[in-house]
Amino acid sequence: MAKKTRRNRKDIVYSTNPDFNYEHENEEEVNETLSPSRQKLKVYLDSKAKKKGKQATLINGFIGSEDDLKELGRLLKTKCAVGGSIKNGEILIQGDFRDKIVQILTKEGYSAKKL
Repeated sequence: MAKKTRRNRKDIVYSTNPDFNYEHENEEEVNETLSPSRQKLKVYLDSKAKKKGKQATLINGFIGSEDDLKELGRLLKTKCAVGGSIKNGEILIQGDFRDKIVQILTKEGYSAKKL
């Protein structure tokens, strides 16, 4: 989330009301989590330099709250019995588990595509 500064305030310059709360332009709205059947997840293999050349499976395309994303990531990590992380709306699973993850996601009702 972006910093709340004076430059980000919407429409109001100054208020004498002590209970007044400024509206900021960059406020994020709470995302409702779509049902699993409406989710279109993409599963692909990645080996970027920041992972020192090691393979990792990335899952993105999840639309919903951060808590639901973390719960899905936790489910995938336990089913694959590996480590991973959840950052910036992506789930990162250590290793090449594309086929297994697509199978798990379709079993859970998600629409997953292996790229």
